Amino acid sequence: MPAAPKYKRILLKLSGEALLGKADYGIDPQVLKRLARETLDVREAGVEVGVVIGGGNIFRGEGLAAAGMDRVTGDHMGMLATVMNALALQDALEKLGGRARVMSAIPIHDVCEDFIRRRAIRHLEKGRIAIFAAGTGNPFFTTDSAAALRAIEIGADLLLKATKVDGVYSADPKKDKTAKRFEELTYDQVIERKLAVMDTAAIALCRDHKIPLRIYDMGRDGDLMRILRGERIGTLVS
Repeated sequence: MPAAPKYKRILLKLSGEALLGKADYGIDPQVLKRLARETLDVREAGVEVGVVIGGGNIFRGEGLAAAGMDRVTGDHMGMLATVMNALALQDALEKLGGRARVMSAIPIHDVCEDFIRRRAIRHLEKGRIAIFAAGTGNPFFTTDSAAALRAIEIGADLLLKATKVDGVYSADPKKDKTAKRFEELTYDQVIERKLAVMDTAAIALCRDHKIPLRIYDMGRDGDLMRILRGERIGTLVS
């Protein structure tokens, strides 16, 4: 019989690029369905799940800002892209029989709820998957920072960042074959070594509020559940 999950409540951070699959733009329906299935399996195992999702598969405000667009305008457009991804994930979860709510940091009442901390916690307690969209609602803050913030606000036991690599490396493993993968790091080591895990503000938030962070490869089926059952997969930052 499989081991019971070791965590009661988690916050899962998905990048927008995670939804691309092999496409150059938008959402790969098969990838979306697989992510929804894994997330729902975790919920059905008794773990309360919050999700923060990025928008890089549709729009990256920082990139256009570098090309001359007003940064605040670009970031607001990026927030809207995260809402689109959140609605897509909600739909995929509901098609599989799950219950989900999208909560946005910017008011868009016709398509989703406002983020209200107490209501978000109530959704989780009721067994719904809470999908947090629009980042923090403020320009200049990444969805990594939003993930750390929401993890703290909902009292998550673990923050998981799903990426395209199997942990944190000393250098880009695609460019440097000698790059070393770390099994464990402290928050301060990540900041001091400037390791590309999450932005510094997000790491500092996790450190100050003692939220453990695990980075893993979202492309490997079943790893999310294995992590929650206590297996040492990816890199733990604590």
